[in-house]
Amino acid sequence: MRRFLPLVLALLLSLPAALQAQQPHLSRFLDEMPASELVEGADGYGQMREDLPVAPVLKDGETVGWAFIASDFVGTTGYSGKPIHTMVAIDNDARVSGVQLVKHSEPIVLIGIPDRKIKALASDYIGLDLVAEAESGGTSHDLKIIAGATVTIMVIDDSIVRAGLKVARALGLGGLESRGAPTGPQYEIDPEAEAAQDWMTLEGDGTLRRLSLDVGQVNEAFEQVDDPRAAERPIDAPPETRFIEMQLALVSAPPVGRALLGRSEYANLTEWLDEGEHAIMVAGRGRYSFKGSGYVRGGVFDRIVLIQDDTSVRFRDRWHRRLGNIAAEGAPRFGETDLFKIPADAGFDPTKPFRLQLLVQRDVAAIERVFTTFELGYTLPRQYLRELPRADDAPGEAGAAQAVADQEEQAAQSALWKRIWGDKIPEVVILAVMLTILTGAFFFQGFLTRSERVTYWFRMSFLTVTLVFLGWYANAQLSVVNLMALFGALTSDFSWQAFLLDPLTFILWFSVAAALIFWGRGAYCGWLCPFGALQELTNQIGRKLGIPQWTLPWGLHERLWPLKYMIFLGLFGVSLASIEQAEALAEVEPFKTAIIMKFIRAWPFVAYAAALLIAGLFVERFFCRYLCPLGAALAIPARLRTFDWLKRYKECGNPCQTCAHECFVQAIHPTGEINPNECLNCMHCQVLYQSETKCPVVIKKLKRRESASGGAAALDRVLTNHPNQAKG
Repeated sequence: MRRFLPLVLALLLSLPAALQAQQPHLSRFLDEMPASELVEGADGYGQMREDLPVAPVLKDGETVGWAFIASDFVGTTGYSGKPIHTMVAIDNDARVSGVQLVKHSEPIVLIGIPDRKIKALASDYIGLDLVAEAESGGTSHDLKIIAGATVTIMVIDDSIVRAGLKVARALGLGGLESRGAPTGPQYEIDPEAEAAQDWMTLEGDGTLRRLSLDVGQVNEAFEQVDDPRAAERPIDAPPETRFIEMQLALVSAPPVGRALLGRSEYANLTEWLDEGEHAIMVAGRGRYSFKGSGYVRGGVFDRIVLIQDDTSVRFRDRWHRRLGNIAAEGAPRFGETDLFKIPADAGFDPTKPFRLQLLVQRDVAAIERVFTTFELGYTLPRQYLRELPRADDAPGEAGAAQAVADQEEQAAQSALWKRIWGDKIPEVVILAVMLTILTGAFFFQGFLTRSERVTYWFRMSFLTVTLVFLGWYANAQLSVVNLMALFGALTSDFSWQAFLLDPLTFILWFSVAAALIFWGRGAYCGWLCPFGALQELTNQIGRKLGIPQWTLPWGLHERLWPLKYMIFLGLFGVSLASIEQAEALAEVEPFKTAIIMKFIRAWPFVAYAAALLIAGLFVERFFCRYLCPLGAALAIPARLRTFDWLKRYKECGNPCQTCAHECFVQAIHPTGEINPNECLNCMHCQVLYQSETKCPVVIKKLKRRESASGGAAALDRVLTNHPNQAKG
């Protein structure tokens, strides 16, 4: 029966959330958000529609727009693991007329970011043309990021655009048409089809599509842009000079791939592509490169983007391969011939039309550029497709349509976190290097700790990188809020997406889970916690300046360290009733103030964080020892650790107290044993374990060795000077 109690408790806790989720979120927020605050000049809302969770926005009795909650239409799970509820209004022309962030559990937005910044961000979306977003694949606007809230802002931006398009299509706003269940014939690629083997035929039947621009066309296009400086700097060449000729083909379609790549190269392509992925071939020649050089620096090909409906794919360098020769007979020579992979989560349908957008840039000042775009449309010819059989019964079609919609939503959410991971590749690599170095140091700590000086400077250097890179640069500071979010997700609708939105935090939590088995909580708390690093580094500076160090009496210390466990249990209990209240109380952690916000915050928060750091100047790692709820949370499962890496002598604690006196967090009991719940794995006790100047056991062994060596040397001298005595 006891085994089922946790399951029953989880089900009971998740029941209110499940019941609440059955009702549209809009019905909860219409009374809380006045229409005048959402849309300027509005004076009320009409009745929410029965078929769609939207409500008309009224002004003098007339409908001037439609209000909805983005989370009613798309997934909006944020950093906290909870939905971000954004209220949006769009007018009859499918333009955004109002945005308000009405409810969320994002800790950085709840407390860290001033309200004026959020309002300024929301106001930037007013006027956003969703028709243009549909045509551009969601790329016609610039994304503005607030420092410290990158993930949250990206989720909000993604949800406004995608939910807005769904509402606009459902209501037919701005001329956008609804995407209902497919009514016409459906197709799939026919792998048995055959394509022509010569270039001219492939170009003539639509297997290849061409975009050809000369200098005169490009100069004329720049004369039409808003910036007059672009027209003042035309390309100095005859108008008929080729600017670019670009050829496009969908080579993941077997007949097309075999014809253009050859069977051997096509086989290599199929090995490169995973299930659900596709690939295009782009070939170009002329004055202008469709690749450019930006991808070398940033990893993204910023001159081309593939667009299908309101989905866009911007290619990264890892989705790219150069192609040597084109196999089709009569193929011209191109300066650039490349393959680009379309990821499976992009939702790309190879049987539907798509286009490749080419961005052409022109310098108008020392560091300023003006852009214009050209498009190359592509539709896979009908001879490479075969019609799919259709189901006869309507319920089956409705179910299939819903399944497709669900799949598209999952793909969109997956694309968001993968986009974030793609942008964080350099940071992920640096973190992986840090974890590799730290793991090696732990496994070979016996070798590292032979030198006290080397160990000290290795630790100080690593902590500096932890503070500056993980903390102040990457904002990868773990928090007890993460654990409360995890528990909340486990008791409701668990989704990996919520945790994948922050790559460094995700990797750190997995490394912490592994480290708890091997070394306990000290692997994170002692080496990878930015605020812990800040405390220790400032304490070391204080020592150099002569600040006295206080060692609390063991009896007092032993009664103070349980405080952090009490704080953690209190926060956890509050989170069961109100996650928002628990997150507010989690400000007992100064992490957001000192690390995420870099002390740029309201004075009470700064004063609290500064007080903890000042206390840490006298009592090293004061906060870690006595107040940190995250440390307490990690110490509980750390009792399951399987290995004990810290070496001890039987004399440790009785009579020797050297390690206990020098442990800077007093994790060693007077009786000699190390408390793994309090140990930060600083390795200082392992330095002392091998010290020839501080460890009495080592010193005693050395004296015995010297005494034995001295006796043997004296005997050798006697035998050498008096050989006759030796014979006698």
